[in-house]
Amino acid sequence: MLARLRKNPAAKWLGLALVAAALAVLPFAVEATAGRGWVRIIDFALLYIMLALGLNIVVGFAGLLDLGYIAFYAVGAYMWALLASPHLTANFPAFAAMFPGGLHFPIWTMIPLGAALAAVFGVLLGAPTLRLRGDYLAIVTLGFGEIIRIFLNNLNAPVNITNGPQGITKIDPFSIFGVPFNKPLAVFGLNIPPVTLYYYLFLLLVVAIIFISLRLEDSRIGRAWVAIREDEIAAKAMGINTRNVKLLAFAMGATFGGVAGGLFAGFQGFVSPESFTLLESIMVLSMVVLGGMGHVPGVVLGAVLLATLPEAIRYTVVPAQKFLFDRQVIDPESLRMLLFGLALILVMLYRPAGLWPSQVRKREFAAAEKAGRVEPEQFPDRTDASEGARL
Repeated sequence: MLARLRKNPAAKWLGLALVAAALAVLPFAVEATAGRGWVRIIDFALLYIMLALGLNIVVGFAGLLDLGYIAFYAVGAYMWALLASPHLTANFPAFAAMFPGGLHFPIWTMIPLGAALAAVFGVLLGAPTLRLRGDYLAIVTLGFGEIIRIFLNNLNAPVNITNGPQGITKIDPFSIFGVPFNKPLAVFGLNIPPVTLYYYLFLLLVVAIIFISLRLEDSRIGRAWVAIREDEIAAKAMGINTRNVKLLAFAMGATFGGVAGGLFAGFQGFVSPESFTLLESIMVLSMVVLGGMGHVPGVVLGAVLLATLPEAIRYTVVPAQKFLFDRQVIDPESLRMLLFGLALILVMLYRPAGLWPSQVRKREFAAAEKAGRVEPEQFPDRTDASEGARL
C-alpha cells in the first residue's frame, strides 16, 4: 500500500499539501492548547534543525567528527549583532561618523553575509585538519570551538569589539518589507504575535535548507562525501580530490550554522559567549546521531525531539512529583538532564543507527551484526560509493 502511494504523484502532492497545512496552523494550535511559550520553544527547535542539518553534512555525509560546530553559530550571531546594533557606533568614532544613524543592515544582506563569513571560518578550520581523522580531528575541532568562545569572551579590551561576557544588547529585530517582527501583525482581523512571525520565517529557511541538503545528498559532491566517509584512501584512488571535497564539507556545513546564528541574534535581541558552550555542540551532535547520521529526515526528527522533549520534561516533572510525593523531591533541571541522558543511552543501545536511519546505514549495521561487530566501521561496500562519486 505504501509503495503504491509513493509511486503515485498525486498522493505525494496531497501529502505535501497536508503537511504544509499542518505546519501553517501549528503555532495557533500550540498557543491555544499549551500557551505562547511553547511557540517560542518551537522557534528554537527550528533553529536547532538548521544547526543539525549543517553538522550532518560534516559528520553524516563526510564522516568528519566535529565537536566545535557551535563556533560557526557564534560567528553568525556576533556578525549579526555587530551590524544591527549600536555597539560599533558607540565604541568606534569612525563608525559613528560613517553611520550617524547607527548600523542597521537589512535581513536580506545579513543572511548571505553570515553564511559567507561562517563558510570562511569553516575553511579556516578544515585547512589544518585535512590529514586528521577520528579522535584527533575531534580534539582539534573541540579546541577550535573553545578558542572562538574565549575570544568572544575577551575581545572587550583594549578595544571593545564584542563587549566581553556582558554580550551585545539592543540588536535590531527582523523587518521584512517594512513589517517589524517585534510587534503583532494584523492580517484580516487576526493578530499574529511576534513569536508566530518568527516561526514562519524560520520555517521558510528550514524548508530551503532541507531542500539544499537533499539536493547535495544526491549530487556528485554528496557521493564524494560518502566515498570519503567509507574509505578515504579508496576515494582518493578513484580520483576524488579529497582535500577540496573535505574543505567544501566544512564550508557548506558552517554556512547553515552561520545562518542559524544570525537568526538567533535577531530573535533574542541579545548575544553573549555563554550561549555558545561545548554543551551546545554536544547537543547538536546528539541530534544528528539520535536521528540517524546522513539521513536528512532522521536528522530533522532528532533535532525536534532533543529540542522539545527536555522542555516537556521540565514542565511535567514538578506536577508529577507533587502528585506522587506531595512535594518537590528532585530539582527539575537535574531530573530533566537525568531523564534526557537515560533516553539517549537507551536509544544508542537499542537503536544504534538512530531513530530514522537511511537504508544504507541500516544495511551497514545489519552486516556488522552478522559479522559479530558492534559498529560498521569497515563496511565492505565502499568501492561502489567511490565509483558513484566519480560518475
